[in-house]
Amino acid sequence: MKIRLTSVFVDDQAKAERFYTDILGFVKKHDVPVGEKDRWLTVVSPDEPDGTELLLEPVGHPAARTYRDALVQDGIPLVQFAVDDVRAEYERLRDLGVRFIQEPLEMGAVTTAVFDDTCGNLVQIATQPR
Repeated sequence: MKIRLTSVFVDDQAKAERFYTDILGFVKKHDVPVGEKDRWLTVVSPDEPDGTELLLEPVGHPAARTYRDALVQDGIPLVQFAVDDVRAEYERLRDLGVRFIQEPLEMGAVTTAVFDDTCGNLVQIATQPR
């Protein structure tokens, strides 16, 4: 069993596409119209183009919006991305204007930081324990 796809609910797919590609550095994998205004829009890591896809999913269902907004209100990230160096990525993203709600924090063998993805979610970046 493998994880092939996961998703984040976004307020605006075009805005999310720009943020996740231009700022975070993911690359677009699929972009297929669904209905009148939505898209099946996925991005992947440039290091793993055949790896796990992240679906930038419209937050159309009221339950999804309630869940996502409650996580943000409580300061809980919806998703976590692995990085080699949290401090370096924090500085790179901060210099690009990304708003962090948690600066790099060392917790034993793991360092984390949390930012606002501008599309309604909190995202955590973390080093992976070796």
